[in-house]
Amino acid sequence: MKVFSPMREVEPAEGSPRAVFLDRDGTVNEERQYLADPEKVVLFPGAGEALRAIQDLGFLLVVVTNQSGIGRGYYTVEAMHQVNARIAELLAGQDVRFSRIYFAPEAPELPSHGRKPSPNFLFDARMELGIDLARSYMIGDKLLDLQCGWNANVRKCLLVRTGYGREVEASGDERLSKAVVVDDLAGAADWIRRDVGDCLRRPEIAEFSSNS
Repeated sequence: MKVFSPMREVEPAEGSPRAVFLDRDGTVNEERQYLADPEKVVLFPGAGEALRAIQDLGFLLVVVTNQSGIGRGYYTVEAMHQVNARIAELLAGQDVRFSRIYFAPEAPELPSHGRKPSPNFLFDARMELGIDLARSYMIGDKLLDLQCGWNANVRKCLLVRTGYGREVEASGDERLSKAVVVDDLAGAADWIRRDVGDCLRRPEIAEFSSNS
């Protein structure tokens, strides 16, 4: 059952911050089914440098993650927080900071406020951080991640080939035509950097949305 909170369109204030929304497992760190042990966290090579590059472009970094292992009883909320703390620790050397980490603990068959593809956590970030979603991006390794970004009308959604990304790309789903496909976070950072540069040189293209 999908539960999308009704959200009124919010006109962003001038100078509103932009964000890059990130899936966690399979995007930032290696996929480990139902990851609950912080000692098993392994960042993808270059992930820290890529996230720092995105941060240096002026974007806030916001994690949006489905954690159904909690709802299934495989691990606790506290165990998930310990994994998040380990990820933050590993990224600290590049001065990378997540402005928010939103998680959906529910099992897929249960009602959920924010379980992707619901865009509600992105709407929450808009309300809490003042984020301009139309100038923000979503990065993930699953179609659910992309759908979450599309449902929130972010500027563009990027599929990384890490995690499940190669399988998703190989599926040939026609919806992928709306996404940008890159190898990893480093590729995503480079694409966003070039896209931001294009917007600065040609302001008219900044009006394009992820649905264009």
